[in-house]
Amino acid sequence: MLSVVPERTSEDLDLLFGALADATRRGIVERLAVSEATVTELAAPFSISLPAISRHLKVLERASLITRSQQGRWRRARLSPTSLAGAATWLSQYERLWAESFGRLDDHLARLTSEQPTPQTKTKTETERGRP
Repeated sequence: MLSVVPERTSEDLDLLFGALADATRRGIVERLAVSEATVTELAAPFSISLPAISRHLKVLERASLITRSQQGRWRRARLSPTSLAGAATWLSQYERLWAESFGRLDDHLARLTSEQPTPQTKTKTETERGRP
């Protein structure tokens, strides 16, 4: 099968998940999912300086989550969905594993629940002893 998502190396994934570990950078990614934006537009919802936003953008760019361009005096950032698709592919492998594990846990808990006597059910020894 032909894959349009490039394989992610361990280093690529480290950069990607490291970049997404910060709440400000996740907020920037969410904003860029709507449309491209200038540094000033990206900084608006945060109470940090423009240079701090620029440092966050450099981290996102190094992780290949965004691309930046300059139009006149304006620097614009754009989300790069290919990088996110690579992370989603990597995570989906573990999603299947977790789903299978949770399925086995559900089966085990159902067996345990069905094997335990209910409070209304008296055991044979309780009945033989004459307990009510």
